[in-house]
Amino acid sequence: MIRSIIEKYLDPGHEYIYGFADLQGLLPGKYSDFRYGISIGKRLNDRIIDNLKDGPTLEYYNHYNSVNRELSELTEKIHNDLRRNSINSLPVVPTIALGAKQNSKYLKSLTYDISHKMVATRAGLGWIGKTDLLISKAFGPRLRLVTILLEQEPGCNVKPIEKSRCGDCNICVIKCPAKAASGLLWDVNKHRDLFFNAYKCRNKCGELARQMLNVNERICGLCVSVCPIGKVKK
Repeated sequence: MIRSIIEKYLDPGHEYIYGFADLQGLLPGKYSDFRYGISIGKRLNDRIIDNLKDGPTLEYYNHYNSVNRELSELTEKIHNDLRRNSINSLPVVPTIALGAKQNSKYLKSLTYDISHKMVATRAGLGWIGKTDLLISKAFGPRLRLVTILLEQEPGCNVKPIEKSRCGDCNICVIKCPAKAASGLLWDVNKHRDLFFNAYKCRNKCGELARQMLNVNERICGLCVSVCPIGKVKK
């Protein structure tokens, strides 16, 4: 039932990927009723990503926001359809990085209560790269993520991904203008701060957005662009 509802709204394998995650024991107490999750990823436009040479472009900024809106609308539709079928769910909107709109709780740790990337790894969609991106098996880092939490078990017989598959590749580490990555590989037992400095990244993204787009936001995209995984071969 849950799978058929999701596939009414997206085309897996083309622009979207999705998977089911067992989240038991992984969410904060206020979400404890939701023991499972749906991770949905939408592919970003390759031409726009390939054009990111020195930092964010206006086209990328608009595309980024457009995909976020599309995913928010999509999850609301799926949530409403699940509710009509007596399946309790909670949509979690895409994460954004808007300078003036972040709350103080987020700014203390640069983390949210629900990590879309964590749900995606538990759903077997990908792993965490050296610059803290979700590297999906299908699209590499060229995607945006959204999550729908579920009370009902959706039939998620998927093996979570718990270790990085980046190997010796350091392209994103070298190209990062913030020098925010240490080069260490992620695994589920390694805290983000051991391999990636999110504050350095945030500050540099804000600087680039002001210089190149004249907006008070936090956006870059260079590590998305240079990652060899997910690039269309020409």
